[in-house]
This record gives sequence, structure tokens and C-alpha cells, in this order.
Amino acid sequence: MLDGFWAVFSANALKFFFLYTPFFALSMFLCLTERMEERERRKISGKVMLATFSVCLVLLFLGRIIFSVFGITLDAFRVGVGTILLLSGIGLAKGKTVETQPSDDDDIAIVPMAIPVIVGPATVGAIMVLGTELATPLAKMACILAMATACAALWAMLYLATTLERRFGRRIFAILSRITGLVLASLASQMVLSGIASFLSKN
Repeated sequence: MLDGFWAVFSANALKFFFLYTPFFALSMFLCLTERMEERERRKISGKVMLATFSVCLVLLFLGRIIFSVFGITLDAFRVGVGTILLLSGIGLAKGKTVETQPSDDDDIAIVPMAIPVIVGPATVGAIMVLGTELATPLAKMACILAMATACAALWAMLYLATTLERRFGRRIFAILSRITGLVLASLASQMVLSGIASFLSKN
């Protein structure tokens, strides 16, 4: 039983981390908080992660309900979400930017940082698909732990944003963001191929 728990956890922790586009998120966080003191940045980082985890948790458990209400099949959603994720990955790999100017510093924790920078359309879809694939309560617990672990890792990056910026500079994060885009594009391709293969096997 525990083997299954840790298998689900290990399979999803790194996947969630890349779905959150961590290096792009860090670059955006540095840009949006550049006028803040370090203490303010760290306070905002906690709000960002709380908002991110809450949104993802809701999506994980409401995926089946949304599917049934709209009559969407898992295979169709895999292909649709995979396509969006692929476009997001390509955008990151090519140096995606977000044009947004928050009116108040406190606003950036939820919008635009948590949504849509970290939890964008592609991430929303990927989490909903994952939620429909988790058949047992133990698997869902493992997935929640994986989600929390990925959130904690991203929070640590944002919490240490000032230190990381001084040590490495923003240029390195732009490069890492592009690498993240390549990983996302690979995950997206696999999702699309899985959806197509599953559909063809049923027909």
C-alpha cells in the first residue's frame, strides 16, 4: 500500500513543480516586487503559495464534476489540455512575457502571480485531468502531498528571491524559464499522444 502511495507521490511531485513554471514565476515575481523591501517580498511569497495550493486543491477534486456537467470525455480533455500546455511550453521556450500592472502591491499574490502566472490555463487543465485519474483515496492523498511539496519548493524560491537575484542575476532565470518550457512541451506531447491512443483503442 505504501509502495503505491510513494509511487504516485514521486510520479507527480516533479511534474507539479514544472507545471508551476518555477523559473518564469520567479522572474515575474522579481519584476512585480522590484520596488518592495525584502520583508514585503517574503510576506507576498507566502500569500502566493497559499493561493496557488488552494486553487490547485479545488481543481483536483472538482475535475470529475466539471467533466460530468459538460459531458467532456477524459481523452478529449487530454488532447485539448495537452495542446494548450504545448503552446504554453513553446511560449516559455521562446521567452514568454506577461503584460500586467497590478494597481496594489497586495493584489499580485493572487492576480497575476497565483493566477495566471503559476496556475495558468494549461496547469488548470493538467490538474483536472490528473484528478480524474486518481482512483483511490490513498492516491489522492499522495497527489496532495506531491502538490504541497511542489508548492513548498516554489515558495522557497520566491522567499529567497532577493538572495537568488543578487547571486545569479535575472538572466539565468530567463534561461531556466526556457528550459522549463521545453519540459512542459514534452509533457504536453505525451498527454496528447496518450489521449489519441486511448481514443483509438476504444474505437
